[in-house]
Amino acid sequence: MNGVISVVGIGADGWDGLPENSRRALRAAEVLIGGRRQLELLPPDACPGERIAWPSPLRPAVPGLLAAHDGRKIAVLASGDPMFYGIGRTLGETVGADRLHVLPHPSSVSYACARLGWPLEAVETVSLVGRPLASLTASLHDGRRLLVLSADGRTPAEVAGLLREKGFGGTRMRVLEQLGSERERIVEATADAWPPEQAGDPLDIDPLNIVALDCVRSPGAPRLGAVPGLPDEAYENDGQLTKRYVRAATLAALAPAPGELLWDVGGGSGSIGVEWMRTDRSCRAIAVEKSPERAARIERNAAALGVPGLRVVTGAAPGALAGLPAPDAVFIGGGLTAPGLLDACWEALPAGGRLVANTVTLESEALLADRYRRHGGELIRLAVAQAVPVGGFTGWRQAMPVTQWSVTKSGVGA
Repeated sequence: MNGVISVVGIGADGWDGLPENSRRALRAAEVLIGGRRQLELLPPDACPGERIAWPSPLRPAVPGLLAAHDGRKIAVLASGDPMFYGIGRTLGETVGADRLHVLPHPSSVSYACARLGWPLEAVETVSLVGRPLASLTASLHDGRRLLVLSADGRTPAEVAGLLREKGFGGTRMRVLEQLGSERERIVEATADAWPPEQAGDPLDIDPLNIVALDCVRSPGAPRLGAVPGLPDEAYENDGQLTKRYVRAATLAALAPAPGELLWDVGGGSGSIGVEWMRTDRSCRAIAVEKSPERAARIERNAAALGVPGLRVVTGAAPGALAGLPAPDAVFIGGGLTAPGLLDACWEALPAGGRLVANTVTLESEALLADRYRRHGGELIRLAVAQAVPVGGFTGWRQAMPVTQWSVTKSGVGA
């Protein structure tokens, strides 16, 4: 494919809100591609090019659609800023950034911050366009300001329901509709009082909207921090759970960084994979668990704690590891004595990859000691005791000590 593709951002104000350079690109285009709503904003006399609406699903259709019109002047329409949760990313991944001429329009987030008086850099944005509602959960913190990109007019009610479920019913919600157009409107209520009413009937919400949240956690609602070490009570479990303080130490050893992929082998309740993904929205994790019951429990925990994108593979390792994308880090929380498991995990790691393994048994501890002698790293023992009543006094109850081996792979074949 040859030629530069113009990617033009357009707002709810349509043609009237476009600067001259964007209008020029649309006038010159032989092919205009966009959503039906966006295409309808263009006057036919000013933009005579052939109009093509995106099919559904969109992403798989992009390469073929562009190839079919190769050699013609193509302009692609996008809502607001094409590079902010827009079609610009898909186009760049398809044809390369050097073939795009992007002409952005103010995004709905920029408009919303302007209307609310919120500094843009201090606001977190969560998109629910094509993403599960549970994706919002991990961002809910008392006092936090959030902007939620809506999929349609039903999204605000769904957000309100989630807020109530998670103990944030007092959150102030403002739904900003048709930003930048003459039909712009702001609808306000708390999550507890949603939906607002007009003349006794629930208000109809425009599909083109963004939701602003001033998060308020209700008294007594669970407080989930932003760092590893969530309360054990946050997880549904059957006892197969890396406990809170050991979990925090384990995540510190794994050292997640944005964009990295973790294998959580012997997932149990999924706590390591869940908290790996909660450190950054771009972090990914695959939990491998042989028990179908526990695998289903991992999925429920991931959704409940705001990382529904955690992938669960049901099967016994090392066999279940075949064909998985290469990890940046591996955690082994169970099954260390399975033949070939440690070797398979070690071989899958690239140079610089990290491996952390925990155990409470002497047999597995012997394996870790052997690997420590061969590969180095750090071998430690974690012991946690809790204060408990002893008659009329207080004493210490010791949990089983956990032996942990952590290591960074120095090179291929190391």
